Amino acid sequence: MGGIRVVARIRPQQATEFGRDCIVSAANSDDDDASSQPNLVRIPSFKNEHEVYSFQFSSVYDQTSTQQIIFDNETVSPTIKHLFNGFDVTIFAYGVTGTGKTHTMRGGKSLAERGIIPRLLSSTYRRCRKIEKDSAGNTSVGITLSYYEIYNDKVFDLLEAPEKRTSTGLYLRDNGGKTVVVGLTERSCESLKEFEKIYDQANVNRSTSATKLNAHSSRSHAILCFKVTMTTGDEVRVSTASAIDLAGSEDNRRTDNGKERMVESASINKSLFVLAKCVEAISQNHSRIPYRESKMTRILSLGQNNGLTVMILNLAPCRSYHLDTISSLNFANRTKKIEVREIENEPITKGCSRPVPVHAVSSVQRQPLRPLATAVHNSAVGAKIASQKDAKPAKSFSVYSDRSRNSGIPPHTARDPSKRSSPLKRPSDAGPSTMNRPAKRRSPDRPHRTSAAMSKAAIEDMIEKKVTDILAARALDHSSAAPVPEISEEVQRRLDLLEQKIDVQNDSREQGLTFLLMAKQHAVRGEDKSALRMFILAKEYFPDNAKLELKIEKLQKKLKEKQTAGEGSMEARSHGGSKEDSGRQVKEAIPSKAEQGRSGRQVDDEYIDEKVVSEGECDSDDSFRYRPKTKKAIKKPATSSIKHEEHVDDPDTPRTKRLLDIVNSQDVKQIRLLRGVGAKKAEAIIEALCGGEDSDGSGAVVVHSLAQLGLLRGVGTKTVENMRAGL
Repeated sequence: MGGIRVVARIRPQQATEFGRDCIVSAANSDDDDASSQPNLVRIPSFKNEHEVYSFQFSSVYDQTSTQQIIFDNETVSPTIKHLFNGFDVTIFAYGVTGTGKTHTMRGGKSLAERGIIPRLLSSTYRRCRKIEKDSAGNTSVGITLSYYEIYNDKVFDLLEAPEKRTSTGLYLRDNGGKTVVVGLTERSCESLKEFEKIYDQANVNRSTSATKLNAHSSRSHAILCFKVTMTTGDEVRVSTASAIDLAGSEDNRRTDNGKERMVESASINKSLFVLAKCVEAISQNHSRIPYRESKMTRILSLGQNNGLTVMILNLAPCRSYHLDTISSLNFANRTKKIEVREIENEPITKGCSRPVPVHAVSSVQRQPLRPLATAVHNSAVGAKIASQKDAKPAKSFSVYSDRSRNSGIPPHTARDPSKRSSPLKRPSDAGPSTMNRPAKRRSPDRPHRTSAAMSKAAIEDMIEKKVTDILAARALDHSSAAPVPEISEEVQRRLDLLEQKIDVQNDSREQGLTFLLMAKQHAVRGEDKSALRMFILAKEYFPDNAKLELKIEKLQKKLKEKQTAGEGSMEARSHGGSKEDSGRQVKEAIPSKAEQGRSGRQVDDEYIDEKVVSEGECDSDDSFRYRPKTKKAIKKPATSSIKHEEHVDDPDTPRTKRLLDIVNSQDVKQIRLLRGVGAKKAEAIIEALCGGEDSDGSGAVVVHSLAQLGLLRGVGTKTVENMRAGL
């Protein structure tokens, strides 16, 4: 038994990180021996800077350690040696995102930056050639490669193209205590160049994306497995090495993940949380370890695999990873206490273990079977029962058929044992077959069935009686149903015409009611022209409705009065009328919002009480019921708007002159700068100025007062007050 070997590596600082933020350091437990390898990680407490935590591992590598140093010290001597001795080897990298796990396992393209996986395969191939050379060709070594990832808790084969993947991924099965991926591709690699080609192509298929903390963040757990098969004569030894690059845990508040990245981050954090639960359960000796709660933990199977296990803990030195670093150190401290059984894989021998003997048919001498030991007892019992045949009759079996059973049946005669066809048969026929079967005791309250036969006439009478009863029951069931009178063709034709006429009336009436509803909605909003148009369209469907005609006349009269008042006010302003008259005309021509609401509600109340169509047409339809929405009363200031308008309508004030000059300049930019005026309202004001009659010979309307400005389309009294107050 041995524990998991935990190795800690502190990555170098990046260009965006500062030296004063470095809080993680490597130290040696033996302060006197400075030349030995550090084995302590020291980090201050998050709450108290003066309190320092120390975590001891197998070895610790600081920021100056290279890929070659880590591989030579931690991988070559123990890993390659165990692998070729028949042990399974597992190496996995653990840490938060952005700590250099993929760099440690995969590395870069240059020779010095190569990671553990390429260096491990290179050493394996060199060892294979050495073994084959030393054995003079008696031992052959083969390497088989498989590479897959766990993305969103689904297993995908990286040696296959992404378009060949299924939505559910590959399945996991248990085989001899080991977890096996069903349908996984395995490729044989003969050389290191062939492996590098396959490995680079598979890494392109792996799921990676950029986050705020890492430009090439791994979004899945990658597992590379290669089998080493050593064949010496009839003996075959297989050992497996697994290199696992785990995705790092993420804090979405720091990574600024989007929707898709959030789903990936949730899956990664869940699998790592289950891994922490498994380590906690193993350290506390629980009876149940939750391996099956995640596919990653099921494949990794810490504490269940037999062989050498190495964990590489990647740490970030800066302060921004303070809490994550402490969490990773606590997890590694619990992991190193897990005990692993280092058991060597048993070799497999080719061919059959022993030859199967083949005997000639003539040499086989079979012995005859012995007679049953109970044959004598059975014969005695049968003779005793036969002697009591007269005292108690045997049970008679009744067969129900048209013919009566023939009672004269000759008794069975016993066979002569000497007339058996073969001496190898059992003498079972000599005993019980000579006797009749003993009768069972019949219950006294059960009537004895007789085998009386029924005649043909009795069967026909019984059938006729059953048929008569069934017909009588059916007649009683149908007697309650009232007879349906027949309808003549003329009546049926009239009914069809009436139904067709009703359908047409319903369709037309429904369309008319739609127009009435739209008219009432326009009237509520104070849009009299649109309301009048909808009432006119509805009149086509209700031509004889006097109430509707009266409503149309009222609206036409109201619109005509508005138009007359507007023209009078424009003429008064153009000829330089008095200010009081112009203000009075403006107020008469432009009703306030409260007056518009009151007039709209009055119109609605009048129209609700009216019946649009005749009573005969509306009695049967309850589908159209219009109820106007009640609006909450808006509290307005108690100041009089009329006095305020008279005050702001003074053309002699500088503010009023400035406002009129901006409007008459027809400059969109200057008009948009006024308070309460946007882009659309500014364009509407310019269109109103350009679309009117020429008042000064320049082809555009010139606004001389605030009241005239309020009459423009899209501009009201409230807008004029806001525009003037903003200057």
